[in-house]
Amino acid sequence: MAPFRVLSFDIECAGRKGHFPEPKHDPVIQVANIVTLQGENVPFVRNVMTLKSCDPIEGANVMSFEIEREVLLAWRDFIREVDPDIIIGYNICKFDIPYLIERAATLGISEFPFLGRVKKSNVCVKNAHFSSRQHGTRESKEITIEGRLQFDLFQAIQRGHKLNSYSLNSVSAHILSEQKEDINHSIITDLHNGNVTTRKRLAVYCLKDAYLPQRLLDKLKYIYSYVEMARVTGVPISFLLSRGQMIKVLSQLLRKAKQRNLVLPTSDKFEFEQGTTYEGATVLEARTGFYDKPIGALDFASLYPSIMMAYNLCYCTLVTPEDVRKLNLAPGQVNKTSSGEIFVKQSLQKGLVPEILEELITARKRAKADLKEAKDPLEKAVLDGRQLALKLSANSVYGFTGATVGMLPCLEISSSVTSYGRQMIEETKKLVEGKFRTLRGYEHNAEVIYGDTDSVMVRFGVLDVETAMKLGRETAEHISTTLPNMLVCFGQIQKNLTKWIPKGLTKSGDDYEVRSAHVELAERLRKRNAATAPSVGDRVPYVIVKAAKGAKAYERSEDPIYVLENNIPIDTNYYLENQIKKPILRIFELVLENASNRLFNFSGRHMRSKSIDTPSNIGIMKFAKKQPTCMGCKARIRNGTVCSDCEGREVELHIKQVCQVAELEELVGSLRSHCQECQGSFHQDILCTSPIFYRRVKATKDLEATKQQFDRWSF
Repeated sequence: MAPFRVLSFDIECAGRKGHFPEPKHDPVIQVANIVTLQGENVPFVRNVMTLKSCDPIEGANVMSFEIEREVLLAWRDFIREVDPDIIIGYNICKFDIPYLIERAATLGISEFPFLGRVKKSNVCVKNAHFSSRQHGTRESKEITIEGRLQFDLFQAIQRGHKLNSYSLNSVSAHILSEQKEDINHSIITDLHNGNVTTRKRLAVYCLKDAYLPQRLLDKLKYIYSYVEMARVTGVPISFLLSRGQMIKVLSQLLRKAKQRNLVLPTSDKFEFEQGTTYEGATVLEARTGFYDKPIGALDFASLYPSIMMAYNLCYCTLVTPEDVRKLNLAPGQVNKTSSGEIFVKQSLQKGLVPEILEELITARKRAKADLKEAKDPLEKAVLDGRQLALKLSANSVYGFTGATVGMLPCLEISSSVTSYGRQMIEETKKLVEGKFRTLRGYEHNAEVIYGDTDSVMVRFGVLDVETAMKLGRETAEHISTTLPNMLVCFGQIQKNLTKWIPKGLTKSGDDYEVRSAHVELAERLRKRNAATAPSVGDRVPYVIVKAAKGAKAYERSEDPIYVLENNIPIDTNYYLENQIKKPILRIFELVLENASNRLFNFSGRHMRSKSIDTPSNIGIMKFAKKQPTCMGCKARIRNGTVCSDCEGREVELHIKQVCQVAELEELVGSLRSHCQECQGSFHQDILCTSPIFYRRVKATKDLEATKQQFDRWSF
């Protein structure tokens, strides 16, 4: 792979108080640049361009200018001089580059947007819209700089990682165990308007924001994986970031069709009647119960691609009954699926889709074999990226044919694939239960207890895992030799324990048809503070709080931190019923008769003790005035610390409160240490939304309140 020259950059803008920066009003005050050769760890250029003077920064070249026009033109000249192959950054396609272009237009700098390698070709910025089931709906910008690739790490990480937050700080902490410089966005303008020292602090912050995307690019080896995916599918790298899976499959079909002198339909949309669908995969009814003996899992390797290759399922092999009669096709020349579709066999004409899949799977096997032999880290990265790209491409073909709102849907193919899949699962069940029986000399009768899409779970009846593994391998070999062109793998069952995670925003609030708790909360957070509100792709943590009787769950969702800060009571009954009782019943109903009556036939209300804080900003409490109370009996008093009845107990009460402060300080310290150890750093901010994080916030708040009470003593 060529040693690409990679430029990572970041800009800072002097926004107005309470407003997100706008190019028509807010100036660009700093631009930081990091230039690296692909494959090298150390940048060979590190500079920052600042509006107004700035103190020197060790290891970086600081260039100061008096007017904003000079900053923008200096960056344009820098691009031309360095001549990068790839321009990267974090959210550069939606913010940084469009902001620079619009800001230059606002200032009347007509010579600025010529950043490409083609003379007199300016940067083109268009609004883009992306929507898919996997990634949701997102608005972005489509940017064209002739001769240079724009690779936005924000888009790549959103596609490849499921995180609670996609801010650069959170992503860097999660992947690199490193964070941004500690500067809040609200003080950027103040730092710029300060002196050379404050502007230096801001410049260091800007340089770090330019360096972190380069670190992420190297860590995740995106260049290798995306270049290999582009080579396999035949689409530009920019399409891999801004578009879905369909364009990749269509590109491969077009490439293969050209080799065969075939033409694909060019219609943008294929009309289907509303509700048009096809029967999906088989799910064998689970035989519920508690199993204390080993259970084996049989899995078909690449089931759907294998079916499409084995039965020659393709657009160009699909024929109607009338075609069969006209062409005088013999029964041995066609395959008729259980769904009623007819496809000619490979002996007559091999389909485009099976040929593509064969090439992809063969190439992947070759890449994996080469990967095992490779020694050089760069070669390993390239081969690993190639085999992953080949795998994803092969798995995307079936979905491409079944998408009714797609580029080239063919429900005849997708319905045939699932019908053959159902046959495979049913046939596997018969083969397993027919072969492994006591009548055939086996110790126990095998039993298929569950099956789903491309796998079945088998109880062989043996007690030890070793014997079960031996029988499982024998089963896999038997099925692979019996079913044509199918490879069955055997392994132990592995199930991940589920855990509660916050829900993610896959599109803007107005695009949701059903009102959801996390969506409604995101809209409320946006009204409170647009700068810190979650955006599309972020996960929104929430809790259900008490509200008026009959209120919907989405109306009662609230931010956990906001709940802690304002003493808002949580709806404990909601969590007892939905998060504790129902999951417990789902487990014990399998092994316990009348589980609900035997486990929850008592309310326990007479023994239940609840402590509910008084809300500080809800309803009438917004207007309430807090009066001092006695430190002992909590009776209201006008001033002082204790009432007349508790006089003489001052020493006892004071010692008690000293102990409370000490206990809370110890708790806060231990929780903070736990979070720091988990994060791997004792010097950076803690970025976490785990239960321990919320316990630490609650303990910190309790400590502050206890100290306020403690300060009332005046010895």
